Amino acid sequence: MNNVAFIGLGVMGYPMAGYISKAGHDVTVYNRTVVKADKWVAEFKGSKADTPAKAAEGADFVFTCVGNDDDLKEVTIGKNGIYTTIKKGSIYIDNTTASADIARKLAKSAEAHGFRFLDAPVSGGQAGAENGALTVMVGGSKIAFERAKPIIDCYSKKVKLLGTSGNGQLAKMVNQICIAGLVQGLSEAINFGVKSGLNMEDVIDVISKGAAQSWQMENRYKTMLNDKFDHGFAVDWMRKDLKIAMEEAKNNGSLLPVTEIVDKYYSEIQEMGGNRWDTSSLIRRLSK
Repeated sequence: MNNVAFIGLGVMGYPMAGYISKAGHDVTVYNRTVVKADKWVAEFKGSKADTPAKAAEGADFVFTCVGNDDDLKEVTIGKNGIYTTIKKGSIYIDNTTASADIARKLAKSAEAHGFRFLDAPVSGGQAGAENGALTVMVGGSKIAFERAKPIIDCYSKKVKLLGTSGNGQLAKMVNQICIAGLVQGLSEAINFGVKSGLNMEDVIDVISKGAAQSWQMENRYKTMLNDKFDHGFAVDWMRKDLKIAMEEAKNNGSLLPVTEIVDKYYSEIQEMGGNRWDTSSLIRRLSK
């Protein structure tokens, strides 16, 4: 078993850290909101630290799962960040969805400090985290990946090394681009069917067995039909992710016309007060 530090106990990090603890590893957690860390320690076997730096002391593996690039900088290279204490030879795994640029910078700095870095954003939403069934896209060295994989396996159902540092984040951008178009298409289809007077439960039962099938269809159509959008990944988070993807598209010269349109639609959802609704709330624009 290993000494593990886990920084960031949000809706994703909280259960992810829990699965690592339940696998028998010695986990020390840090969270900006202390009450969340207290709750985690009461629920799982482990301890808490007052700063990211304290949490990382002596850890063989350090995980972070925070909000964005700025949060990531604070917990890594900030005054009380993990880069001030992380020991040589350890491996740092970042599960945050962030830019490929910061992943590359953190990897370079980690190498200079004598430890290894993996950018490892996840997909599967809150339900995936709570069920220990996330998909993990990893960028970094093969040596670091092979050492870290048994720990990552604690909270994942699929994990794959996709190349050099930054590639994990690029793959997550691909993931979010796919989701944006799928959810908009599903929203339009369900709204069309309802307005046509179809029994959409029956329709989905049929078409979900054919070429239209998708994870979004299987897992979101019922809540979309019931106008309930409290089932996971929030609109605010999706817009953050799409912004990262659109900025990267400018760098590599790719076109994202559908993504740009769907991002605008999500801004309309925010104006409707749906910042914390889940991403399937796109249908609300059509049915209002």
